[in-house]
This record gives sequence, C-alpha cells and structure tokens, in this order.
Amino acid sequence: MKVSIITSCFNREETIAQAIESVLGQDYPHVEYIVVDGASRDGSMQVIERYKGRIAKIVSEPDKGMYEGINKGIRAATGDVVGLLHSDDFLFDTGVISRIVQCFEDTGADFVYGNGLFVDAKNTDKVVRNWVSGKYSKWKVRHGWLPLHPTCYIRRECLERWGLYDESYRIAADSDWLFRYLYEADLKVAYLDRYIVRMRMGGLSTDRRRMRMMWQEDVRMYRSHGLPPVWTKLQKMAWKVPQFFG
Repeated sequence: MKVSIITSCFNREETIAQAIESVLGQDYPHVEYIVVDGASRDGSMQVIERYKGRIAKIVSEPDKGMYEGINKGIRAATGDVVGLLHSDDFLFDTGVISRIVQCFEDTGADFVYGNGLFVDAKNTDKVVRNWVSGKYSKWKVRHGWLPLHPTCYIRRECLERWGLYDESYRIAADSDWLFRYLYEADLKVAYLDRYIVRMRMGGLSTDRRRMRMMWQEDVRMYRSHGLPPVWTKLQKMAWKVPQFFG
C-alpha cells in the first residue's frame, strides 16, 4: 500500500524543515511525499530544495490559498491512501504511517483517523491541547463532532468519487470536507487510538481573527448541508472542551 502525504506551504521557512523531516523519517517505505508551495516570498523554497532528492514532487506557483494547494497535491497523488501534513506541524513519531497502514489493512476501512496534540509554537514539547478524537458515529457528526483533520487518511478512490476541498472557504473547507465524507458519504471508518500529529498553535491575535472567520464560515457550511447552523456550531465547540483538560 502506497501512502501519499501532501504538505501545502506558504512562507513557512522556520517550520517547513521539521514537517518534511518528520515525513522522510518514517519507517514505512512506501511513502509518496508531495510539497505544494504557494510561491513563498521568504526562504521556504530554499529549505524545501534541500530535500528535493527525497520528495516525490515539488510544486511552487501562486495559488489562492491553502486549500487550492492541497487540491493540487491530491490531483498529483498516486498513492492508495492520501493524508495531509500542514507546514507548521510534524508527525508524532517515526511509526505513524506504519500504524495507519496496519489499521487500513486490519479493518478494510476507507477512512482512518486518530488523535493529535496542539503544542506551543515556540516550545513544541509543551502540550496546549490534547485532542483525543474518540469513536466515530454519524450521530456525533450531525451534532458537531469531527475528528482532527490532519489525522485523517483516506483511500484515493474515495476522493475521486466524493470530491476535493471547496476552495470558496478560507478556513472551513476541512470541516466541510469532513462532514461530506463522514456524514453524507457511506464510508467504512476506523478510529486509530494513537497520536498522529503535533500541531503548532499560533498567537492570540491570530487566533481571534481566525475564530471570527471560522464562526462565519462554519455557520455557512452547516447551513449549506441543511443543519441548524448556529446550534450545530455551538455543539461543535462543546465537543472540544475536554481537550483543554486532558
């Protein structure tokens, strides 16, 4: 089983090397790594170029945002399974992909997800949020629950059937994508109760701006799927409360 991992990058000179090395350091041999850079204006491409001999495909050209970059990567992917790793993040350890592949093989799943840690941007050993996703059910998805997006791996044939990310969203395209796949599609879903990724948290001012935009986009997204938008968004927020006490 070949696994395609896609990293979308824009002006991440300080963090992209750790993301890349966490993929290249995996003990699973059949990994296709694709890096899509949105024409960064800092030194990101110089960092990426240092690894070009070990990255299957590198794209660097202007885009309209992260989700366009991810969609480019998906279209270029040739693996049986596709997953994402954002340029600020890094895989939890060297055995992550091996465990994900084993889960696919043991369960026959179309979609596998797991747990993740949000860490301090400067001190990545400091855990800020512990996201233990828990078991899947369509009832939970309807009431706002979603797994942590960068822990999700899916068979490429399902992507070809159910579609890519909606680029009209700047933040909520991942929530829209997850809702479509976990509620509207009829996929076999498996929960791998292991940590997949460590994700850096940004500063407070950035978080406030993002939270306002996320509220607006999530409300639009839930409305588009015929759910009560504000109530479902509030339920989504409630599911996250335990992460701060784990």
